[in-house]
Amino acid sequence: MKKYLLSALFLFSSGAFGDQGYEIYKNNCMQCHAELLTKKEAMANLNNLKAPSMNEVSNRLKENIIIADKNEDVKKRVVIAFIKDYIRDPMIGDAMCRPGAVERFGVMPAITHLKEDELQAVAEWIYERYEDIKF
Repeated sequence: MKKYLLSALFLFSSGAFGDQGYEIYKNNCMQCHAELLTKKEAMANLNNLKAPSMNEVSNRLKENIIIADKNEDVKKRVVIAFIKDYIRDPMIGDAMCRPGAVERFGVMPAITHLKEDELQAVAEWIYERYEDIKF
């Protein structure tokens, strides 16, 4: 019984974080990062884009952050921690964009007004929203 209760509690909290993460994205990131673009759409609208799309960002992070531990939960925590740190203090040396993207878009400005729970929510949303969605 406890196992099912914990699973239900986890699903509820994940959904709540997801909703909060999307709201934080809309209020803080959407003005520069489109939520979802195909590579073809991005190339066709390159002159109008201010930053890579969020699905491209999520995919690049998951591809480029490599850890020795094969456990997906561990990798997820590492990627989420990176996202939170990068939002607070983006540095050119930490950028994981495709070649030319930093030249084209520059490094994003730091977002310092978000609280820890807001950073956690948006980082989880960025990670989970684009599972199995390629650029």
